[in-house]
Amino acid sequence: MRGNERGQAQLPDLEVWGVVTEVVRVAPKVVGVELKFSMRIASTKSICEIYAESEHEKVVLWSDPTCGYRGIIAIHSTALGPAVGGTRFWDYGCDKVASLDALRLSRGMSYKNALAGLPFGGGKAVIIGNSRTGSREEIFRAHGKFVESLGGAFITAEDVGTTPADMVLVRQETRHVAGLPDKSGDPSPMTALGVFQAMLACAKYRWGSATLNGIKVAIQGCGNTGYHLARELYNAGAELIVCDVNEERARRVANEFEARTVPPQEIFGVDVDVFAPCALGGVINDITIPQLKVEIIVGSANNQLLEDSHGAALAELNILYAPDCVANSGGVINGCRELLGWEQSETMQRIVGIYDRMLALLNLAEDQGLPPHKTADRLARELIAGKANKQMDGHGAVAQLSRRALRSVY
Repeated sequence: MRGNERGQAQLPDLEVWGVVTEVVRVAPKVVGVELKFSMRIASTKSICEIYAESEHEKVVLWSDPTCGYRGIIAIHSTALGPAVGGTRFWDYGCDKVASLDALRLSRGMSYKNALAGLPFGGGKAVIIGNSRTGSREEIFRAHGKFVESLGGAFITAEDVGTTPADMVLVRQETRHVAGLPDKSGDPSPMTALGVFQAMLACAKYRWGSATLNGIKVAIQGCGNTGYHLARELYNAGAELIVCDVNEERARRVANEFEARTVPPQEIFGVDVDVFAPCALGGVINDITIPQLKVEIIVGSANNQLLEDSHGAALAELNILYAPDCVANSGGVINGCRELLGWEQSETMQRIVGIYDRMLALLNLAEDQGLPPHKTADRLARELIAGKANKQMDGHGAVAQLSRRALRSVY
């Protein structure tokens, strides 16, 4: 095995940098159903088993004890191009739980970029710690060095717990970063616009009319994206019910957009037409599904289904689930203004085009007799595998299947 510059051994497909090498015990307190699910997996498997089963190209751990930085970058695929994904700053409490989050999110980015027709693979970075403490400059400059060490294989941007201002600090150490304030900036308005377009497509598919006037929508999470989605829906004439763990954010949406607020634990049971998860993932699960009184689920959160079986459970209840890897792709499309030099007009056209992509995907799922999330995952894998196959032999059956699948969506 090849050793790194710090004298530590490397495992196949797992690069370990710095001092984050020990397997730590699962912390007793982690926020979020998805992270609790990850804790259950983490308690039964070693960190090396988790990585070996993930089918990722590379997982890299980095530590800088001088500033208290600990981070993980997971690269799922670079078959379509360099891996692109945001940086999440979260107090996971356990390195294995952080790893599982990075693995799930990076795979989702591969699928998202493939289905958006972008020349990028998928990756994700997580910074482990409390985003409200410590020196942000030291933390994000250390993170920039981490990104730079990958030589352009991974390009990052903001995500939960990070901001465009943080990306400016990352930029001091690497050019492999997007979402800078003077360029594409905050992606949340464009993510929200894409979710809105996906919601219109779902309305067209389910009710025969691409309108949300008078439709009741429950928004879980009133952060940046949830706020901008509420604005889009309010302007479209929708009636809003919202919640957030931060009561001030929920009140802001209520005051500006005439929304009704409910406690976070009650949002799943409200009687509405559409449920829009716009917070963390894993909210569609065994506990929440029996509470749902909706016809459509479409939101900005990543990995909304806690497990694959929950998508099938929604289909059995005749609840239309819009795959989040299509619905929330507006943010990464917006980043193409920096990454690919697109004009803003082209970016907007692509984001508005999420309506057509979602509607085509829903129709394709119906033709295949599959729940939409199954069709989305299958199509994304075909696109990724087709590209890899094309690189190997140029005319393989998988590549041809991928091109046919691509035409069916675009």
